[in-house]
Amino acid sequence: MASTSTPATVLLNREKVAHRVHEYAHDPRAASFGAEAVEELGARLGVSPEQIFKTLVISSSEGSLAVAVIPVPATLSLKAAAGALGGGKATMAERTAAERATGYVLGGISPLGQRKRLRTVVDASAEQWDRVLCSAGRRGLEIELDPRELIRLTGAVVAPITTGR
Repeated sequence: MASTSTPATVLLNREKVAHRVHEYAHDPRAASFGAEAVEELGARLGVSPEQIFKTLVISSSEGSLAVAVIPVPATLSLKAAAGALGGGKATMAERTAAERATGYVLGGISPLGQRKRLRTVVDASAEQWDRVLCSAGRRGLEIELDPRELIRLTGAVVAPITTGR
């Protein structure tokens, strides 16, 4: 496997944040990067799918980008995310814009260590866990950490930003 050093892990090490990096063989045919992480790591680590978070880049009606971090099984409420960030409307960002702003490729976008630090909102459900997983900045690489550290390091606001199931 390749190196596990990414801007996200470098940030965690520099800030002396306790974390664990988990690697798995990414299948390029996987239809959903988040579902693949749940399948590969959930049972192995004994974590609920709701503890594994995906990073979504959204675009405000003014054109600025932001990040929404939600559990893999959940669906983002664009309206709730925009409201939590103080904006009116939001849409999913274009792939190229998301990759350019974060410095990561789609499916490996981490909320941590982005090229340009984007405003971030983390779903309130993260606070119920003592540990969560999110992308470490590469497909097939996840970081396990305390959600309070994720919130602190991203400067995130915390709000309920998923739709009802």
